[in-house]
Amino acid sequence: MIAKQFIGSEAQTTYEEAKVVILPIPYEKTTTYRKGCQNGAAAIIKASDQLEAYDIEFEQEICHEVGIFTVNAIASTITNPDLTPEAMMDLVTARVSKLIANGKFVIALGGEHSITAGIVKAYRQLLSEPFTVIQIDAHGDLRHSYEDSIYNHACVMRRVLDMGLPTLPVGIRSICLEEAQLIKEKQIPVVWAKDIYQNLDWIDKALSHITTEKVFITIDLDGLDPSLMPGVGTPEPGGLNWFELTKFLRTVFSKHQVIGCDVMELAPTSDSVVSEFTAAKLVYKLVSYITLSC
Repeated sequence: MIAKQFIGSEAQTTYEEAKVVILPIPYEKTTTYRKGCQNGAAAIIKASDQLEAYDIEFEQEICHEVGIFTVNAIASTITNPDLTPEAMMDLVTARVSKLIANGKFVIALGGEHSITAGIVKAYRQLLSEPFTVIQIDAHGDLRHSYEDSIYNHACVMRRVLDMGLPTLPVGIRSICLEEAQLIKEKQIPVVWAKDIYQNLDWIDKALSHITTEKVFITIDLDGLDPSLMPGVGTPEPGGLNWFELTKFLRTVFSKHQVIGCDVMELAPTSDSVVSEFTAAKLVYKLVSYITLSC
């Protein structure tokens, strides 16, 4: 069955015509606090029905300019609760590889953040040159293993480092001792949340650390402040606000070739649609910014 389309009837684009493919990955196996991110992708797609197709920032209906198609979900623990992290990684890498080979710009929707390692692996295998993984997040996600798994959501950026790729973590405000030591050892250029506030040139300083033309962007929604994004598994105070994040993303797309994106860790709340609507709006902004990419 064809998945419900992101932004619904507004898109009206076939897979062949679409530049952007939305890939739902409702996988949740290693979350450690508030559960429910396996429902995140569907909630974002449902909320997207309420978006206006007209983007005020670009003064046009972006979905008609770019073309968006939503493919069927993969690696779902809703339908397959016994799916292991290793099997999930293989499924994700294979599917993303096919979409890239078809010339699609992939925006994956999670699901837990561990999924990102499988996505990045697909790009790493297919591209001949390195790229930087920009991580919007509250947490370092740099543990070697957690709860007896190297594929835990708390280890995803460590797996990215294992692929030999540079990273740029942005909005970080919670790490453990192991991660602090690794950051110093590897000289990872972390953009701490505390250094963003009242620092007008933080974006330029952050991007000065990127030495590759191509970048991949992974967004853990807890990178946003929980006052704006309460529906996440591990909320942390002091996060990015809407305009800080979108200004940063627009600048990245303007100065670098963005090869793909993901939006992870939405765990919908039962009494509010704020988180899923904000996440859907963010996905649509990513689609808009694709028009700026080098």
